[in-house]
Amino acid sequence: MRAANALQSAPMEPPPVVTVLNPQGRSPIVLVCEHASNFIPPDYDGLGLSAEDRRRHIAWDIGAEGVTRRLSELLDAPAVIAGWSRLLIDGNRPIGTPSSIPEVSEATVIPGNQGLGAAERAARATRFFKPFHDRLSAFLDERLRDGAQTRLVAIHSFTPVFLGVSRPWHAGILFSHSADWGRQLVAALDRPDQPVTANEPYEIEAETDYLVPVHGEGRALATVLVEIRQDLVASGAQQDYWARELAAVLQKGE
Repeated sequence: MRAANALQSAPMEPPPVVTVLNPQGRSPIVLVCEHASNFIPPDYDGLGLSAEDRRRHIAWDIGAEGVTRRLSELLDAPAVIAGWSRLLIDGNRPIGTPSSIPEVSEATVIPGNQGLGAAERAARATRFFKPFHDRLSAFLDERLRDGAQTRLVAIHSFTPVFLGVSRPWHAGILFSHSADWGRQLVAALDRPDQPVTANEPYEIEAETDYLVPVHGEGRALATVLVEIRQDLVASGAQQDYWARELAAVLQKGE
């Protein structure tokens, strides 16, 4: 596993827009990581942000890719991983919503996203969002045609403090139509020294979420989104811990 400081640095080589790991994996779980990368191609000039800001949560979900990759190994599960910063266009927001290409993220103004026209917005969707979701759609549809049992698990991370408000949970399991499965996962992970809760720090909403409503509910697939607090997945050892915790409870449902 890479060290924490390496995880928070821009990659040396541009990552692919979409990476599919272990496509022949035997697990019914398909992992998705939409906010894996903080990569912004040079032609966007960092969206006018400092390198420090581009290492923050506003640009990506710190630690989420490491958990996803390790969990893929432990479960023998396919994983679909995005390779661009969500500040360019968010992979888990419907195109056209204000949070799709945010002008302000948390309390930070994003200079390169101010006053964008329709052509630039469409260009970003074509370059990043659509290839990722087209590949994910094709992969899921192929599994369904083959009769492969399929459940979706998206891996995300969240900040310990948001706009001055502390978030005490170690992790949250987010769900909408898959309430029974989501509550089972919460019950299996939650304990006094590791508080895990349901639908925190966010709730799934069709107007502002994409993966669950479109890929999950749209195909009648059981789907949950896992949020882990970033200070608990900053290192390789921490990512391995959470991957093992998740693998243990996800395997029970197979």
